Amino acid sequence: MTSDYEEYEKESNAIREINNAYLTGFEKWLKNKGLAEKTIKNHVMNVDFYINDFLCYYDMQDVRQGCYSIGSFLGSWFIRKAAWSSCAHIKSNAASIKKFYGFMLENNIVEQEDYDGLCEDIKEEMPDWLDAMNDYEEMLFEDF
Repeated sequence: MTSDYEEYEKESNAIREINNAYLTGFEKWLKNKGLAEKTIKNHVMNVDFYINDFLCYYDMQDVRQGCYSIGSFLGSWFIRKAAWSSCAHIKSNAASIKKFYGFMLENNIVEQEDYDGLCEDIKEEMPDWLDAMNDYEEMLFEDF
């Protein structure tokens, strides 16, 4: 008999294995675009945190469903869970995730409407995410 945790770990590991294949493809795609090694590393690390930590955290979402979770990630979860969160990191993560899903679109893994929705969410919600980050930082400083 397996425990719920063992089932979670088994499912999580299977999803991460698939996600890591996507990350490898994404890294090659970025190299082919001529990006600097440091920029590539930053994009891959940002996307890895999104797809292998956030998307697997509660509901273990498939990476294709991630197009619809960007607001929850950058507007709340990232701010609270990532010790390095800042307005600059929110913007950096948004750019990386947008590039990643551009790669996914180009490889027919996500649909155009999913990608367009992601881009629209980033454009429309960015000011709210930055406000949430500023509010969180103010709250932390008030506690000191």
